[in-house]
Amino acid sequence: MPIVETSVWINAPLERVYAICKDSPSFPEYMKDVKSVTRIEEDGNRVVSDWVGLVPNFGIKIKWRQEDIWNDDDFTCKFSQVKGDYDRFEGKWTFTSENNGCRLRTDLDYEYNVPTLGPLIRKVIHAIVVKNLQSMNAAFKSKAESVS
Repeated sequence: MPIVETSVWINAPLERVYAICKDSPSFPEYMKDVKSVTRIEEDGNRVVSDWVGLVPNFGIKIKWRQEDIWNDDDFTCKFSQVKGDYDRFEGKWTFTSENNGCRLRTDLDYEYNVPTLGPLIRKVIHAIVVKNLQSMNAAFKSKAESVS
């Protein structure tokens, strides 16, 4: 199963970045590859949402239900697919103070199989996943740094 690790330094307080990332229903407003995020359940720091992502390269939508467990004490979020198009999708966001700003790290373990294409398409899918995470990082950075 492919594992992707990305991180970005954001010139904004950790608390601001954390709050922006917790507001997933607003992601489609500033992330072009996120069509919608609809909260289904919310119980304290446990949030379950339906996601629709866009893969422009293939002109397709990917749908999944995701459970997020936010830990306000250590500024982390563990997330996993409850059901959906991925064969496996789980990971963690870690927020740490760094150089008067915030380091956001994403660790993602995923699997998305296309039975008829198999290994041929895995590298393409991996590149798309990496690009998507980097785009999310850039969107969080831009939003957090533009808030006054």
